[in-house]
Amino acid sequence: MGRQSGAGAVSEGCVRGTGRPDRWRRHVARAELTAVPEVRRAVRELLRHHWTEGEDAASAELCATELVTNALVHTDRGAVVTATVGPAPRAALRVEVRDFTGVLPTPREPTVQDGTHGRGLMLVQTLADSWGVSADEVGKVVWFELATGRGRPQETPSAEPARPGMPHIPGQASAPGAA
Repeated sequence: MGRQSGAGAVSEGCVRGTGRPDRWRRHVARAELTAVPEVRRAVRELLRHHWTEGEDAASAELCATELVTNALVHTDRGAVVTATVGPAPRAALRVEVRDFTGVLPTPREPTVQDGTHGRGLMLVQTLADSWGVSADEVGKVVWFELATGRGRPQETPSAEPARPGMPHIPGQASAPGAA
């Protein structure tokens, strides 16, 4: 794994035996809003190697855009964006945006006075299969997961999506807030 500061990205690792990248990471500097379209393109490119045509990469791009934009608008120290695609057959995408402030985000109902602002987390909550927030000693990670059509269950579970502030428990796939 490499570390990157400022512009540019580090592609990390490949799916064993395929040569296809399975992880992408980028440090986004404070207020570097020009990085948002780059993150969209990187997610699209990562998924191009793992998802079949017609799968919902647009939702993945939109969710990633919302999380990165929130980190850049609501924090003052930049963020680290990591996108990872798990192994087949599930090939789920997980995007994590780490920032360096402990203020936890809260989805809210936007009002007319908000204009086009205040809808990002609602979009993520609606589009992602799961999402959540993990706080730690240096800040927080806001994340979402989106499975491919092959990895999604036939019936959508009625479980409520993860709520901000719920702890991330690695390896616990069925509980709200789980990875």
